[in-house]
Amino acid sequence: MESQQVDKNPVVHKLREWNAAAVAEVTEFRGETTVVVPRQHLLAAAEFLAMEPSLRFSYLSDITCVDRFPLEPRFEVNYHLLSMDRRDKLRLKVKLPSSDPVVHSVTPLWPGANWHERENFDLFGVRFEGHPDLRRILMPDDWEGHPLRKDYPTEGYR
Repeated sequence: MESQQVDKNPVVHKLREWNAAAVAEVTEFRGETTVVVPRQHLLAAAEFLAMEPSLRFSYLSDITCVDRFPLEPRFEVNYHLLSMDRRDKLRLKVKLPSSDPVVHSVTPLWPGANWHERENFDLFGVRFEGHPDLRRILMPDDWEGHPLRKDYPTEGYR
């Protein structure tokens, strides 16, 4: 739901001005703004938000994943950004189908994304295209499946 407050948000306005196709949806809840970005626009939108001098979202604090099984698109990957210059925060969200849970890596923009992307790959099975070293980080290399998926057996595979 887009409110008038969201319409006045300077970050959303600047992002839409740069590329309207990069903003699929905007929500505001309890003072937090979330911009849903189509996966094909994620890398360019993230680069714009990080490099645009008037925005400078230079810090990626976290990447989280949500499994919405059995709904489609099944996965939501959330990027929590911070602009220290502007003292502002923003959440980017990318929705991914269960048949193709792949999104571009943002590690070239924010090197700390390396660990977050590996964790989401390991626990949810979301693949990050272009990641420099995408492999398990928490589970053993020979572990079967991705334990935070909602359809993962509670006692593991037998």
